[in-house]
Amino acid sequence: MEYRIEHDSMGEMKVPADRLWAAQTQRSCENFEIGVGIETMPREITKAFGILKKAAARANHALKPEKMTAEKLSAIEAACDEVISGELNGHFPLVVWQTGSGTQSNMNANEVIANRGNQISGVEKLLHPNDDINMSQSSNDTFPTAMHISAVIAIEDKLIPAVDELIATFVRLEAENEGIVKSGRTHLQDATPIKFSQEISGWRSSLERDRELLCMAVKPLYELALGGTAVGTGLNTPKGFAEAVAAEVAALTGKPFITADNKFHALTSKDELVFAHGAIKAVACDMMKIANDIRWLASGPRDGLGEIFIPENEPGSSIMPGKVNPTQCEAVTMVAVQVMGNDVAVGMAASQGNFELNVFMPVCIYNFLQSARLMAEAIVSFNKNCAVGITANKEKMHHNLHNSLMLVTALNPYIGYENAAKTAKKAYKEGISLKEACVALGFLTEEKFDEVFHPEQMV
Repeated sequence: MEYRIEHDSMGEMKVPADRLWAAQTQRSCENFEIGVGIETMPREITKAFGILKKAAARANHALKPEKMTAEKLSAIEAACDEVISGELNGHFPLVVWQTGSGTQSNMNANEVIANRGNQISGVEKLLHPNDDINMSQSSNDTFPTAMHISAVIAIEDKLIPAVDELIATFVRLEAENEGIVKSGRTHLQDATPIKFSQEISGWRSSLERDRELLCMAVKPLYELALGGTAVGTGLNTPKGFAEAVAAEVAALTGKPFITADNKFHALTSKDELVFAHGAIKAVACDMMKIANDIRWLASGPRDGLGEIFIPENEPGSSIMPGKVNPTQCEAVTMVAVQVMGNDVAVGMAASQGNFELNVFMPVCIYNFLQSARLMAEAIVSFNKNCAVGITANKEKMHHNLHNSLMLVTALNPYIGYENAAKTAKKAYKEGISLKEACVALGFLTEEKFDEVFHPEQMV
């Protein structure tokens, strides 16, 4: 491998000749060989850095054009566009497990944008990583800014659209299954009847509420730390920079980002991310419930509930021929478990703000973005490969409904709770129908039983 020599304030470093990073990135590569190639800083953060560095250059050009010249701005914008598009992902090698402030990832962005900008401009030393790309900034305000930008994009552009797709599927399934009455279940035991469309409406409404929670939770994330620099005082920023750079980020993303009112809070507290991840966890909890409902209802095909059919996507066993499993449900529930675990990590990381800075930021955003990404992709997969193909097994639903002892609840107004309980127990013990048990016990005549007992009307 060929190398070139780069330097920073600590001296010279050998850097692979074909890489755009420089000395500080190289030091991090060598000092943090933890999860290399596996737990790389999320690409959502890399993109967010491209956005915020472009925004900062524009703000600096407007406020101090003698320092951020039009020539420099043009080169920075072109390089940042390549970062945003993902073209330069191969030049961002750093792992999550680095400094807790994300300083090395900020410098990775500074070095790559500077070197690429110099290539684009044709002027070898036009841009300096610290003096130009990091102008009016600190790692301590850029990394939390990248966290908020990436979190908002992940929720609004990926997770919410995925939830919307599944909601639309359930709306369709509600309409298609409106007239079907089935046995309800509580505690995994038979309960009073319910329409299948009502059961589906519960799934749909849960996701609609989750969507509302996500929309509420994302609002505090619009506030950006950029402009606070090292400790929140805004040292070395021109007047108006914080407001100008937030406006530029908003323009670049199409999202209503604003500058945080209190930069001391913005640098050290991660409560907005904790709150937003809680909303993602709420999605995970409901998806766990929905996926479990569906795999229970589809259990069988002969010895389970078997009340619905779901798509058969792949063989389910290497030894049992013909077996098909509810694999999409299993994938969703595993992702839900991961999200619940990530919630603990996000909360613990957010608690580690010491004085003017949180120093667990990389692990915090790594878990946050993994949750948003996995949850969105799992929902899309579940919808496409399972939910859209759900159909009712009407015959099995009808059989289970009329075989349920809890239909006896309809008799409460006529024979009382205790007599209804005696009827159900006699029917279960002797393997006879509720009607036979009720008549044998002398609680109702056959004619009266038929007059008051209508399971389909109990919904």
